[in-house]
Amino acid sequence: MKSTQQITRAMKFVAAAKLRRAQEGVFSARPYAREILRVLRSAAARMEKPAHALLERRPEERLLVMVLTGDRSLCGAFNSNVIRHATEFIRAHSAQKIELIVVGRKGRDTLRRRGFTFKAEYMNVSASVDFLKAKEISARIAELYTSGEVDAVYAVYNEFKNVMVQKLRAEKLLPIDPMVLAAGAGATEEVAAASHAAPGTALPVEPSPSGALLVDYIYEQPVAEIFGGLVPRYLEAEVFRVLLESAAAEHAARMTAMDSATRNARELIDKLTLEMNKIRQAAITKELIEIVSGATSAKS
Repeated sequence: MKSTQQITRAMKFVAAAKLRRAQEGVFSARPYAREILRVLRSAAARMEKPAHALLERRPEERLLVMVLTGDRSLCGAFNSNVIRHATEFIRAHSAQKIELIVVGRKGRDTLRRRGFTFKAEYMNVSASVDFLKAKEISARIAELYTSGEVDAVYAVYNEFKNVMVQKLRAEKLLPIDPMVLAAGAGATEEVAAASHAAPGTALPVEPSPSGALLVDYIYEQPVAEIFGGLVPRYLEAEVFRVLLESAAAEHAARMTAMDSATRNARELIDKLTLEMNKIRQAAITKELIEIVSGATSAKS
C-alpha cells in the first residue's frame, strides 16, 4: 500500500504539471481566437451578404459528432462521462444519420466495441495539444461538411471550469452561427463608411457599451477573399480551443482522482498499521504469558 501511495502521489504531481501547461495553452489561445473573430466580423460587416461554404445552412439530416476523450484511464469518470453523454446525444438524434470522429483512444475503443464506425480517429492528442493537429482535424471536418456528406457538426467534450468542475458540452461547430458574425457589425459598418486611412492600418473606435474597444481595418485584398480565408481559420481556432479545454479537463480529473487515491491509500495504511500493531502486541503478550507460565512451572 505504501508503494501504491507513492505511485498515486507521483501521478498527481505529473497531472498537476500537465494541467498547468494546458491552462497556459488555453489562456494563450484566447487572444488569437478573439482577434480572428474581430477581423471576421469586420469583414462580414463590409459585405452585403456574407457567403461561405462553412456558413451554408441545410436541413440537419446527417450529423457529424466529434467525441473527445483521453488516451489513458486513471482519471475518474472523465472518459465514461463523455462517452455516456455522446451516447445520449446519438440516441436523442436517432432519426438522423450519425457519423463519428473520435479523438482519444478510450472513446475509440469503447464506441468501436458498441458497433460504431468512424470517419476519422486521432490518438495521443491530449498529452500535448498541437495547433497543427487542430488544423488537421478542422480540415477533415470542413471537407466532410463542404462535400455535403454531413449537414451539421457537433463536438461532445468536457469543458474545463476549474480543477474540481468539468462541464459536459455538446457544442455545435458547423454551420457557423450567423449571430457570431453579426455581433458588433453595426459599429464596424459606421467605421467603414467614415474611414479614409492608408491600406493596412487599424482604426480605433469609441468603446462599445460593454467597454470593449472596437477596431476596424482597411483591407488591401478584396473583402470577400479575406473573409473566405478567415472562416476556415475561425474553425481551426474553435477546434483548437475544444482540444485544449478537453485536455485541461482530463488533467484536472486525473489530478483529482490521484489525490483521492493517495488519501485513500493513506487511510488504508493507517488501518493496516493499527491492525498490524494489534497482532504484534497480541503475539508479544502471548510470548510473555508463555515465559511467565514456564518460569512458574519450573519453580513448582
